[in-house]
Amino acid sequence: MVFDLDYTLWDLWIDTHISPPLKRHADDINHLTDSLDFYPEVPGILKELKERRIHIAIASRTGEGDLAREALSLLLVPDIDGKIVRSSSYFQTMEIYPSSKLKHFKAIHKKTGIPYEEMLFFDDEHRNFEVESLGVTMQFITDGTGRKAFNEGLALWRKRRGIKIVSKDSLAESRQEHHHD
Repeated sequence: MVFDLDYTLWDLWIDTHISPPLKRHADDINHLTDSLDFYPEVPGILKELKERRIHIAIASRTGEGDLAREALSLLLVPDIDGKIVRSSSYFQTMEIYPSSKLKHFKAIHKKTGIPYEEMLFFDDEHRNFEVESLGVTMQFITDGTGRKAFNEGLALWRKRRGIKIVSKDSLAESRQEHHHD
């Protein structure tokens, strides 16, 4: 799972909307004093991915990579064991520098060995669909990453991989049909 940052995980461009130094008030969860926080459903999505042991990466072309890393380090989120942790602990790979997303994905692939076809990318910019030329599936984000966009991305990725999800309801219906035969 790969995420862009600006207008994908949070509601701003870190290189134009935020002025250092970054600060957090006490142990505020998912909030820095500069009004920097993840979209509301992002911490739960990250937690779910970590519980499922899915590799989580960032691909961001911001010119303020150090500031972005600092923000990720300062933002606190709930962890899978109930403790509060720095959000940066969720991301095993971070490619944060001005460049094409193709370069970011080639670096992620080289560092992790994860095939491009296994990657699902969430981003708010149409130009970044270029990563699909590598085999990556991209979910376009229009209003920040939330559960609906996340689930749509998963469905798209599964469809491209030929994975069918059987709901409990359809499984029960199937059993009833076979029982009556």
